[in-house]
Amino acid sequence: MPVTLSVIKHKMDDHIGQHVLVTSQIGRRKTTKRRGILRETFPAVFVVELDPGNANFERVSYSYTDILTKNIEVDFDASRAV
Repeated sequence: MPVTLSVIKHKMDDHIGQHVLVTSQIGRRKTTKRRGILRETFPAVFVVELDPGNANFERVSYSYTDILTKNIEVDFDASRAV
């Protein structure tokens, strides 16, 4: 079954307020992992509020297209539930 941007957005809407681990592809065989809480979803992007002390900035936004093209991977962390 093909995944569309609207399906990805609706799945993200169901997890607002939950802890999330976002793994980003930043280059050839290089990734970054960021933990935080999914705070908001918008028509084209979603916002993750990062855990304090782990980054130089408080929030980061990602596009649903990043998930569709597999540039990022989003995992909802059940062990750190709100």
